[in-house]
Amino acid sequence: MTGFLSDLVQYRGLFQIITVLGIGGTFQIGFQISTITYMSQHVKAFINETWLERYGYPIHEDKLLFLWSITVSVFGIGGLLGSSGSRYLTVKYGKKKCLLCNNLLMIVAASIMGCSKTAQSFEMILIGRFMCGISAGLCVPLHHQYVGEISPRKLRGFANSTSSFFWSLGKAIGQISGQRELLGSKSLWPMLMASCGLPALVQLVTLPFFPESPPYLLMHKGDQEGCKKAIRQLWGEGHHQAEIDDIMKEKATMKNIKIMSVLELMKEQAFRWQLYTIVILTTTVQLCGINASSIIERLGRKVLLRGGYWIMGSLLAGITVTLSLQDWYFWMPYCSLCLIILFVVVFGVGPAGATVSIRIEIFKLSCRPSAFVISAVLNWLGVFVIGTTFPFIVERLKHFCFLIFMGVLFTSGTLIHLFLPETKGKSIVEITEEFNKLNFKKKHVPATPNHVTEDYTFCTRL
Repeated sequence: MTGFLSDLVQYRGLFQIITVLGIGGTFQIGFQISTITYMSQHVKAFINETWLERYGYPIHEDKLLFLWSITVSVFGIGGLLGSSGSRYLTVKYGKKKCLLCNNLLMIVAASIMGCSKTAQSFEMILIGRFMCGISAGLCVPLHHQYVGEISPRKLRGFANSTSSFFWSLGKAIGQISGQRELLGSKSLWPMLMASCGLPALVQLVTLPFFPESPPYLLMHKGDQEGCKKAIRQLWGEGHHQAEIDDIMKEKATMKNIKIMSVLELMKEQAFRWQLYTIVILTTTVQLCGINASSIIERLGRKVLLRGGYWIMGSLLAGITVTLSLQDWYFWMPYCSLCLIILFVVVFGVGPAGATVSIRIEIFKLSCRPSAFVISAVLNWLGVFVIGTTFPFIVERLKHFCFLIFMGVLFTSGTLIHLFLPETKGKSIVEITEEFNKLNFKKKHVPATPNHVTEDYTFCTRL
């Protein structure tokens, strides 16, 4: 307890910026995902009223359903586009500037949606949702990378897991705000739709008081004094020369190395199994049947992922059984509810936080932006595909649809057990060496492979 309090005091700057990044990051995305459900009936009625006023007859039901589905799914399309451009913007302008500009985009989008009813234009909702999607697509990789780069090694796992906490918090606040007694009423739903701009406004006002990530300042800007100042602001006064030396060594090896593009990363053999891992983790998050905590530093990433997937798969099997028997025993629905709650808890404690940590820890700085683009594109594609196909799967398979998720979870858990090295407490060098055993197998590992030498020799604590 004493150690935790001392860390809280020493690293207060770090915890403050984590909060600011979370509020304007995954919090607002979780908020938007949950609130759209509570606006469905109101938005449909608004579309019908606007159509009737324009053309003199009510809109056909099929066309109304199509417009509503476009309103929901256009968020995912925007997210796909936004995430595709995150790599270029991050490398060129840095994470802090990109987030500040991204906040402006979100505020404009929220204002457009909030004024849609007054302007009698449902098209403004579509435009606003599309812009929100672009903002969300940019925000997620920026948030994850920023948090990962400003955290010392001993707090790296905890810091990375906070993104899933803020995501869940945003969804919870959105569900509360969407109630009819609050902003989910017929008259206040435009305000609920525009409220996604508030977290962006909070971050826009507060983020300028915090520094850019130390590795970016030193390695991309060559600002050694700025790097030292940023570390002192985030980590407090203390002996941080070892961390600075590690970044300096990493910078020295990157003089003739450029940031890898997405295609270069996909072609590079030295990162083949890291990419396989990203695909497995991202796909499993989308197909686990669910659309963080300091325990991640105690148990390790591999244990939380592997064990979490297997436990979640077992819980889905139990949910399938209890749903099949709910008409037989009056108490069976309560069992289903308990299993569902336990399923969510296991996901939050285990795979949710560990997935974010793994994404950051298994890629070097030279290819991390491109790796996050690939992960984000897969994620937003999953959001779009699951959102459009899952209703039909449920209609056909009923509660047996959980068997699909169960199969995915058990398969992913087994693959993680067999191929993912533990990353807890390890440097980038050690993690890379573990993956090289898979990437090159019996082949000779080059001493200085192209594009990937920057931290093959030296350890980076960030």
